[in-house]
Amino acid sequence: MAAYRIYRMKEHPSQQFRWAPHVSGATQIKPRDYEEGGSIDAANEYAAWQALREAGTPLRVGDLLESPVGDLRICKYVGFDAAQWI
Repeated sequence: MAAYRIYRMKEHPSQQFRWAPHVSGATQIKPRDYEEGGSIDAANEYAAWQALREAGTPLRVGDLLESPVGDLRICKYVGFDAAQWI
């Protein structure tokens, strides 16, 4: 199990992100658009998504999970995609 750090997207940027077109490659994200939301132990990002959903604190579209090695994965409608800070 790995400890994933959770970053929750703030409300205003979240509304813009939801309506933005899908882009290929890593999603470019700004640190100011996020707040830390704790951490969760899970085998992978999908297990973390499921555990948070069952705990009543689901990930929303635009929220991030950071792996112990620093890889960022952004929650989208179709799953998780790579992301990177700009």
